Amino acid sequence: MSMRASFVRLSICLAAAVGATTLSGCLFGGGKDDVDPLALAAQTEPADQLYNQGLANLEGGRLGEATKKFDAIDRQYPYSEWARKALVMRAFASYRNGDYDTAVTSSKRYLATYPGTSEAAYAQYIQGLAYFRRIPDVTRDQRDTARAVAAMQEVVDRYPDSEYAEDARSKVRVARDQLAGKEMQVGRYYLERREYLASINRFKTVIETYPNTRHVEEALSRLTEAYYAMGLTQEAQASASVLGQNFPDSQWYKDSYALLESKGLKPQAGGSDSWFAKAAGLITGRG
Repeated sequence: MSMRASFVRLSICLAAAVGATTLSGCLFGGGKDDVDPLALAAQTEPADQLYNQGLANLEGGRLGEATKKFDAIDRQYPYSEWARKALVMRAFASYRNGDYDTAVTSSKRYLATYPGTSEAAYAQYIQGLAYFRRIPDVTRDQRDTARAVAAMQEVVDRYPDSEYAEDARSKVRVARDQLAGKEMQVGRYYLERREYLASINRFKTVIETYPNTRHVEEALSRLTEAYYAMGLTQEAQASASVLGQNFPDSQWYKDSYALLESKGLKPQAGGSDSWFAKAAGLITGRG
């Protein structure tokens, strides 16, 4: 077939593509190198039309098609205003589709390329959401949980007045509670095996790093238990004292008090320069 004949055949196919939904038979002979006229036609569409089609597909739940439209803008109109908008919507479409890796990659790329734009807060928020959705069970590695905290904290710190800041703060609290829960799980593991020093380090981490989580009461009680088991009665009394000062109605405090009382001991505050005084201050200011 001559070049002119091929061009005429392609023109006929493109014309048919405008008025019909199928292009059956409008290919160059059926081989693996055939040209897809529909794809070629799409390349001629203006950026704004591609963007609006992407939004329509997104609203209609056709996430794969939406992604293709946003990708087309990125390829055909790089560094344009439409490419900038398409990139952040690409991140959102990937997030909605459960493709969290791509959502993170797209949002990071957006922030690296367009850090000062109005959509930067949204891109950072999408990144945090992607990590947040990948938070695993507390028994597993919490790397994504830590990443979710960092990404959402960026929203809070860099975009405090954005519409995403309040939800970001909420998710930071949830994720930090998960990290504290992981420390508690490991600490209990060591405590059950009478590896007291290792367990104490974990429980201290909860109090020092996550003083505003729900795990602090148990951490103080477990500290009391571990110190008591080691024969460090003054430390056990000080731990119980901090627990009683901050959570006097807690069942954990009642259990710790009963443990000390069984040996004729009572909670007693540590020195003003002790770790326990520092811990009490952290918990008091937990907000």
